[in-house]
Amino acid sequence: MKLDIYQVDAFSTRPFSGNPAAVCITPGGLDAALMQHIADEMAVSETAFLNLSNNNLRWFTPQAEVELCGHGTLATAHVLQQTGRLSAGQTVVFDTLSGPLAARAVSGGIQLDFPLLIPQMDSPPPLALLDALGISPSQVTDYGTFGAKQLVVVNTVQTVQTLKVDFQALCALPGRGVVVTAPGEGDYDLLSRYFAPWVGVNEDPVTGSAHCALAAYWSARLGKRSLTAYQASRRGGVLALEQTDTGRVLMTGAAHTVLSGILQL
Repeated sequence: MKLDIYQVDAFSTRPFSGNPAAVCITPGGLDAALMQHIADEMAVSETAFLNLSNNNLRWFTPQAEVELCGHGTLATAHVLQQTGRLSAGQTVVFDTLSGPLAARAVSGGIQLDFPLLIPQMDSPPPLALLDALGISPSQVTDYGTFGAKQLVVVNTVQTVQTLKVDFQALCALPGRGVVVTAPGEGDYDLLSRYFAPWVGVNEDPVTGSAHCALAAYWSARLGKRSLTAYQASRRGGVLALEQTDTGRVLMTGAAHTVLSGILQL
């Protein structure tokens, strides 16, 4: 079996930055076990699989399938545009575990139409979580959850940038993913980092799905419907966010293909 495979740096205009995703385009569906093996082999935070026969899109980390992945969706739409299957101004709708997700080719990148995830806030943060993240309670200004994931709001950009996470301790706690965020500075309205050792990704470089919750939180807190976000991982990435009247978030970013080839199985 031979499959087309690409590696795309998403939420970036240049190579070796943003979030790398593998994209596998197939004329029909693949077995879930095979997709998991391919994702493990590709060894990036997400591998996206698009079945062209029905536009079904699935995402796998090296260890598990996930229900929503922003950078994998952006990377897939970018590959469709690059291979002539998606023209400027056109929209493709993917069938996913999170329902229909639209991606539109726009000037400067891909615009994703994703669900807005409103976090449940105002609960006390678990002290064991803060210890694992290297955060003192005095640095936390808000805490909540969105689904199985946790959102920790801290006081300064510097707190986010200088985190030293104990991943062994973090993985020993119950969880799926944790976002640490702060108000932004300069060109950015917000800044964040995302950790998910529970699914084999210690730190995700740029996390579209987390920004579904970050858009809801910071839009309400800042009183702004349009935001510019920066994820402050080592690679870094920029996202333009816009909350809609229909309970969605439009998430726009660029992408760059760094590798294309044939997967021989």
